[in-house]
Amino acid sequence: MLPDHFTPVPLDKSYRLLNHGPTVIVSAQHAGERNAMSAAWACALDFAPPKISVVLDKATRTRALVEGSGLFALQLPTVPQAALTMGIGTDSAATEPQKLVKHGVQLFDAPDFDVPLVAGCAAWLICRLIPEPHNQQSYDLFIADVVAAWADERVFRNGHWEFGSAPAELRTLHYVAGGQFFAIGESVLVK
Repeated sequence: MLPDHFTPVPLDKSYRLLNHGPTVIVSAQHAGERNAMSAAWACALDFAPPKISVVLDKATRTRALVEGSGLFALQLPTVPQAALTMGIGTDSAATEPQKLVKHGVQLFDAPDFDVPLVAGCAAWLICRLIPEPHNQQSYDLFIADVVAAWADERVFRNGHWEFGSAPAELRTLHYVAGGQFFAIGESVLVK
């Protein structure tokens, strides 16, 4: 017997079941050009050394900058950045060269790295591309080593997220499609 509320999910919507991790903003620069885009498909890949994976479509300008420089940043946008995150994920620098200005993106330079970071996020990771041409061309999948990381200490302290005691506006965004985000919820601690 199936449990109550056990409802089928159409296969074309099933990816939403897995897409519960934080939405990220990917930023990069190369040859004097800077850009940033949103990405919903990013995850931690390994602990030591720390690695990440992220999907960057061939049509994006940010992908070309990542491939050109070999460095990029992932940052975790917060609740007040929902419209900004949606805007830079929807608009392309190829057709909207001033998209960062249009959506109010404020950049600052990463300490010791030639990578722009987006102000107002909850955390920032600098990533060095591990070239995997087959994965990049066939699946748009990029793998990278994390070479530096920072977090807003109001929400990340002593190696832990502190969403319960942090201001609500520092909660991270989680995209589920159709222009809808969720903010991270309450902690459930299992001992």
